[in-house]
Amino acid sequence: MRVNYAKGIHSRQAHANLPEGTYEEELGRDGFFGDQVQFYRLNPNTNWTRIEGPLQPHSIQSYDLIPEDMNDPHGSPVKLLYNEDISLSISRRRESMPFFFRNADGDELHFIHKGGGRFESDFGAMSFEVGDYILVPKGTNYRFVYDTNENFSIIVESRYAISFPDRGVIGQHAPFDYSKLETPEPDPVYESDQGEWELKIKKCDRFTSVFYPFCPMDVVGWAGSLTVLKLNVRDISNLMSEGMHLPPSVPSTFTAKGLYVCTFRPRSLEGNPNVERVPWGHRNIDFGEVFFIHDGQFKMSRTEGGKGAATGSISLNPAGLHHGPEPGVREASRKNWQKHARSEVTALNIDVELPLTMTDAAKAVEVPEYFKTWAVSED
Repeated sequence: MRVNYAKGIHSRQAHANLPEGTYEEELGRDGFFGDQVQFYRLNPNTNWTRIEGPLQPHSIQSYDLIPEDMNDPHGSPVKLLYNEDISLSISRRRESMPFFFRNADGDELHFIHKGGGRFESDFGAMSFEVGDYILVPKGTNYRFVYDTNENFSIIVESRYAISFPDRGVIGQHAPFDYSKLETPEPDPVYESDQGEWELKIKKCDRFTSVFYPFCPMDVVGWAGSLTVLKLNVRDISNLMSEGMHLPPSVPSTFTAKGLYVCTFRPRSLEGNPNVERVPWGHRNIDFGEVFFIHDGQFKMSRTEGGKGAATGSISLNPAGLHHGPEPGVREASRKNWQKHARSEVTALNIDVELPLTMTDAAKAVEVPEYFKTWAVSED
């Protein structure tokens, strides 16, 4: 059991009934899972005038990226962020993969932002569409065959197994029912007139191509606890509270060592006028946060003239730095409070424990001096 202490001016309920003239800031361990303390400050913790040093928020214009695989079917996705355990890449193929691929370094989680078609693997085939997560175990042979010309997917690679978080007292049916998970059906290719088939293998970030006189997708059946899984965001329900803004860890969908992938879905906002609807300021001490907007606009920021961050935006708030709403957003949320207001955004929040490094490709499409979004005048 944790023992809580309290001193000075404070609220008896975190994230609600804030003392007049104060701004709440949370400091915690292990993301939002460990011991925590709420500070009640006279100024927002993100109202800096400038930042000098490596810890800065970043925004990446993902639609400006041109990966190798966009113009070359034999090319690879472009890596944006990485650490010792995790990497995040973007694929924008205009054509189907002319080869099968095997990642011998780690599990892959693909999120389909644009496009659709057929996913082929050792386990068989299944269709895919916008909003699908496809979890591919390490060592699986697979390829994407597209029905569309405009395709865009985010690929999270982990050298540790990606699985589902412990749901505790929530049970087996929320935020999604496990029966919603789909697995491929065996669909072996018995004969082919292609001649030669390529299997490209990645190990230690180096590539080897193995060629066969037959199609690698020749499995007639399989049995076991390891498989490809598919889940669409429309099958994920929100866990909500009428009287409390829940932490971003609540909608966790997938997890691995040092990784949480959370899915934000459209929802009704908190219905108690004394409760904060805007995420509270906090210090990203143990986890960096990568935020990708799949659909809608994230109106917790004033980017783009107050319209919010738009579809396709990728932001990185590194571990160790303060993180919170931009100036004026919290005040506007209180001033314009409406009982039945909603958030209509679908987004991925990817929390990573080890610090992330940006690649040159990511830096090339970065919003210049993004940290100034929060900056206040020195005058």
